[in-house]
Amino acid sequence: MRAVIQRVTRASVAVDGKVVGAVDGGFLVLLGVGKDDSERDCERLVKKLVGLRIFSDENGKINKALNDVGGGVLVISQFTLYADCRKGNRPGFSDAKEPNEAERLYEYFCELCKKEIPRVERGIFGADMSVELINDGPFTVLLESRNGEMI
Repeated sequence: MRAVIQRVTRASVAVDGKVVGAVDGGFLVLLGVGKDDSERDCERLVKKLVGLRIFSDENGKINKALNDVGGGVLVISQFTLYADCRKGNRPGFSDAKEPNEAERLYEYFCELCKKEIPRVERGIFGADMSVELINDGPFTVLLESRNGEMI
């Protein structure tokens, strides 16, 4: 499972021109589900996400976690994080989990987030979405879990 975490001052996602999820401050999470991913990977990523200290404290040191600053999370499904571009110019997606199972794990990931984070917003799985954000910093982190272990 792969997650691109972007620290944002604002992020939103729209489907057919209508905003379906938005946060003012916190994380935009682009979440890719790989073919071998399981609930353990969701659990490990959420634990890491919640504890990730990438916000400044009162001394300007990067030392605070999401809940320390009252941030929210906007989670967007992004199967293209498993694009394989090694051969040719057209990406292959054979390393991504099939859609029904990927959606189940995406839903599970979002539910785990809701247990730990007061404000969790989301996109619509499989929809054509327009994502807007103001990246704070910019500060972007890539997290990956395989077989329940961070790599």
